[in-house]
Amino acid sequence: MNIANYITFFRIVIIPFFPLVYLKYSWFGLDITLMPYVLIFILAICEFSDVIDGVVARRKNQVTDFGKVIDPMADSITNISVFFTFTQGMISIPILLVFVFVYREFFISTLRTVCALKGFALAARRSGKIKTVLQAIVNFFIVVLLIPFTLDKISLSTLQNLSIIAVSIAAVYSVISAIDYIYANRNYLKKFLFH
Repeated sequence: MNIANYITFFRIVIIPFFPLVYLKYSWFGLDITLMPYVLIFILAICEFSDVIDGVVARRKNQVTDFGKVIDPMADSITNISVFFTFTQGMISIPILLVFVFVYREFFISTLRTVCALKGFALAARRSGKIKTVLQAIVNFFIVVLLIPFTLDKISLSTLQNLSIIAVSIAAVYSVISAIDYIYANRNYLKKFLFH
């Protein structure tokens, strides 16, 4: 453990507050019109800590194998937790869409783990990083949509339809990034999984 990894763990610890605030904002004494701003704040902390842990790890020469595993895991936990939250309450995206992200992460993580156990680390792909950034943008977009909705500026159907479109775009790209990852590492996968 080092400073960078503690920052990553902080991200994992704080994200459960997202569904709590979204679903039970009254518990925290929040008005519904304030709830979106608190959600934006939580997401901003998560994204900021994601940037900071990488900077700290490189500047302090604290890049570790553990950090290489836990950082993308924290990204997945954050984004998938938010997407699952959006299946509830007013946003109500279809849960099947979220399973696209879940299956993608489990599949790629399993491949990485199996290859790692055989002594080879599969290289990360730029498409995977773009996937993570796109998911974060979609999360912010949907939370920002809650602001005009809670102020009665847009309808419930508009909120839900725009949210479904945004998550669908992210889901399609997640599949594309998985295909890209498998194709780019196909020779290593053949070598380590089928021999």
